[in-house]
Amino acid sequence: MRTIRLIVVLLFASLVAVAQTKPAPTPMPKAPVSFDKAAMDTSVNPCQDFYQYACGGWRAAHPIPPDQSRYGRFNELLDYNLDVLHAILEKAAVAKNRTPVEQKVGDFYSACMDESKIDALGAKPIEPELARIAKITNRKQLIEEIAHLRATGSGALFGFYISPDLHNAAINIAGVDQGGTSLPDRDYYLKDTPKMVETRAKYVEHMTNMFKLLGEPADKAEADAKTVLGIETDLAKAQMDRVERRDARNRDHKMTVAQLNEIAPNFDFNAYFPATGAGHFTELNVGNPEFFKQVNGLLESESIDNWKTYLRWHVLESHAAVLSKPFVEESFNFEGKYMRGAKEMEPRWKRCTRSTDRALGEALGQLYVAKTFGPDGKARMLKLVAEIEKEMGNDINENDWMSAETKTQALAKLKDVQNKIGYPDKWKDYSSVVIKPNDFYGDVQRAQLFELKRNLDKLGKPVDKSEWGMTPPTVNAYYSPSQNNINFPAGILQPPFFSRTIDDPVNFGGIGVVIGHELTHGFDDSGRRFDGNGNLRDWWTPADGKAFDERASCIANEYSGFVSVKDPQGGDVHLNGKLTLGENVADNGGLRLAYAAVKDLMGPAWNKPIDGFTPAQRFFLGFAQVWCENVTPQAARQLALTDPHSPGRFRVIGVVSNSPEFASAFGCKKGDPMVRENACRVW
Repeated sequence: MRTIRLIVVLLFASLVAVAQTKPAPTPMPKAPVSFDKAAMDTSVNPCQDFYQYACGGWRAAHPIPPDQSRYGRFNELLDYNLDVLHAILEKAAVAKNRTPVEQKVGDFYSACMDESKIDALGAKPIEPELARIAKITNRKQLIEEIAHLRATGSGALFGFYISPDLHNAAINIAGVDQGGTSLPDRDYYLKDTPKMVETRAKYVEHMTNMFKLLGEPADKAEADAKTVLGIETDLAKAQMDRVERRDARNRDHKMTVAQLNEIAPNFDFNAYFPATGAGHFTELNVGNPEFFKQVNGLLESESIDNWKTYLRWHVLESHAAVLSKPFVEESFNFEGKYMRGAKEMEPRWKRCTRSTDRALGEALGQLYVAKTFGPDGKARMLKLVAEIEKEMGNDINENDWMSAETKTQALAKLKDVQNKIGYPDKWKDYSSVVIKPNDFYGDVQRAQLFELKRNLDKLGKPVDKSEWGMTPPTVNAYYSPSQNNINFPAGILQPPFFSRTIDDPVNFGGIGVVIGHELTHGFDDSGRRFDGNGNLRDWWTPADGKAFDERASCIANEYSGFVSVKDPQGGDVHLNGKLTLGENVADNGGLRLAYAAVKDLMGPAWNKPIDGFTPAQRFFLGFAQVWCENVTPQAARQLALTDPHSPGRFRVIGVVSNSPEFASAFGCKKGDPMVRENACRVW
């Protein structure tokens, strides 16, 4: 799960699959199940390694597919959802008497599947943009082009977006923030470990190959690649790291446009903002002022030709997935194979299904919801949420480290949490988006421009809390600190997370823990800094803040001890407990809330075994089995550096080893690996 800050919806990420235009039909996979004895490895003592006990059978039976770098229960459900969406799109692409929604998604999908037409175009779709860049001769034109790229969806150098005001979350304001790099994290540019040095060399090789596909001679392509790496390295030096950025106070710098121009006078923001299509405004939030100070110097020290090379790369990189097969294959060779360890590219139908979901998510989502999720599922979910919110209130009231003053504020925030389940109450209107069955690049651009304009149109207007930041088929959930709401798309409200037919202990161990997790995000080390109205405000007494930090540091230290990638040469990759702190606090708190809720709900039935397991044991197995996964070493290394979530194994053993209820359920004793001597607890 993840807490997201709603910025611009990126409609088309780095999709790197390619296959034949008409793939051979494949049988529908078996739907995931919520509780699976076959997933277990009962040869293992649960008190020694509960993850292997709960997931060993599943992991052995589900090796990583060649087109994946990580495969877990999330992916299993995602694959199932993709097949459902695929069937919807195949029908919509050819059906007669289609609804407007069916026409949009069907034609978009058809255009994406027309690989022969896409291949015939080569790089022609981006040639007009490359020609614009070639004509730049001075800094004024450079800034105009950067604004044009933002207005057309490519983006470069930094981020510009509209989002809720940190101190008045009811209103949307403008914001700018650090950006401009292509590798997953600033450390990839700045660290000199053997692996990072190798990665930078591979990145230069990849860019060289991409420039050569544009027709550049090998020596010029390599020189251009090194130029891009140099500029991006300087941008990385100016960026805050991920741990710093987790604290919203470090991203809170409201100022006037005039003040922004003062710290970066070489960048004419008075010209830039109107050129993006944004309306007039006089103040904005600057996520990282130091970044813009350093960019200001780079605009002067780097030649115009170097900046043109940098912009050409970002146009090429951002559009590679919608160009011909050589560009897609080269992207996969670096991003998929080298960086993440995948062996093969995804079949094209998967690529096109994902692309349609990204571009027209709430149009496709309407068809998906009608097929998979009804009002009865929504009603049961709301009941689960209510039970867990009640337990959160009890937990706040009963904890012994928080003062009455802060408890009052916490309970008020809890009362203000809004719950969004399944799908939006009001769907997006895509009627203005022109979709053609024979113009994939144009379809992607028009859908992207629709979202960009929609974001810019929010400037100065009230925040619409009914909006969703994920599409209905998404297998995920999130908490929004600025809106103080929890969001559960229909895509995740299926087995193994949620089943309308399974017993309550398993459901509460699955989706119940996820509900508690998202609810706890409002009170983790980041979410706790926002009040019930979504404003960045310190509502804690100093003593309570200190008590929270002491408990949170226990969690951070615990997870920093976990080794994600073992290296025989001594370069083991540990988790970053500070980066993953919010998610780990939410995991631990979510499990306690869900356990207390289902135990209260079941009453005397809590002591009655079900199919050979006690309800408590089924709860913990239901929890662990949603995190079964296998992952390549390459992906594990990248995730340890960039992902605020811990890997599945550590999400399970980190939580249960802090849980006395787990130890009681499985008869674990002091000294067992799954019983921490100094258990951590925040919530």
